[in-house]
Amino acid sequence: MFGFFKNELLEVIEWKESSKDVLVWKFPDKDSDIKYGAQLTVRESQAAIFLNEGQIADVYGPGRHVLKTENMPVLTKLKSWKHGFNSPFKADVYFVSTRQLTNFKWGTPNPIFVNDPEAGRVEVRAFGTYFMRVADPKKFYREYAGTSSILTVDELEDVFRGLVVPKFAEALSESGATAFDIYSQYSELGETIRPLIQQDLNDFGLELTKFQITSVSLPPEITDHMKQLAKLNLTSNENLNKMQAFNQMDVDKIAAEKGNYENMKGSRNDLMMQQMMMQQMMQNQNNNQNQNNNQNNNSNNNAGEKEEKMSREEIMKTLKELGELKEMGILTDAEFNDKKKELLAKL
Repeated sequence: MFGFFKNELLEVIEWKESSKDVLVWKFPDKDSDIKYGAQLTVRESQAAIFLNEGQIADVYGPGRHVLKTENMPVLTKLKSWKHGFNSPFKADVYFVSTRQLTNFKWGTPNPIFVNDPEAGRVEVRAFGTYFMRVADPKKFYREYAGTSSILTVDELEDVFRGLVVPKFAEALSESGATAFDIYSQYSELGETIRPLIQQDLNDFGLELTKFQITSVSLPPEITDHMKQLAKLNLTSNENLNKMQAFNQMDVDKIAAEKGNYENMKGSRNDLMMQQMMMQQMMQNQNNNQNQNNNQNNNSNNNAGEKEEKMSREEIMKTLKELGELKEMGILTDAEFNDKKKELLAKL
């Protein structure tokens, strides 16, 4: 009786988070007993775990709970309260944050190797971010948090960074991604790798909600090779056909959304103009090349001078068309300058 009246009975149990850095927090009971019928408040993005003599009993999600026999089925069974109880009881209460934990950093301190069909075995360094949350509070407490009275987000990040990085290398290999895929398809590749890493996090009750690659570093010679390929693809017939198809899809989509025939007609006219300019530019380049070949094979000086004069006119015309393509946003400044330099060298 003396011990009972000495301890203050707990009537309200809740966790008002004062910092986003805390992931698990033990309710400070100060050796006090919990009053029968006490109020347990669990807020959104929280879960409350009750322990009886170190054993997990009941787990509560968001809401207001009255602690009675019918609301505590596991603890009632553990304490053998067959006919109910109306006296204080002892239990350890842990609160777990279930909100999404954002902006965890990951990176490959050492390069990983990717087999590329064109470049062979390529060294790759990658960096990015990932988001997680506690999906199963009971499993997370049992498999990771343990009996710590407080667990911070930083502790979780330090541990799982060591899991994510090597798993990224394995998942990258399993996905079959090439060096070009890593370099050009950040978002798509991140979504491909995420479920592969998730397999290891399931054992800890964690969910990997987002896995993102933010930067990739490739050897300089590989980067230069990809830039050259991009330049070649810019003026290829295949690339032109793809551009036409994608632009046509955009025009049709805009027209369908707006239901406006005049807008669709105007967009198609703009598209046709762009396509005609690209085709004309390619035709001029081919003509210039043929004329240069004719000049080298022609022994007649007068004819050669005439051909040279025609070649200059075509080059100037092509430069003008390139400038118009740059103004329309089809060519970047870098691509325009490269082509300009190449054409001026032929004058």
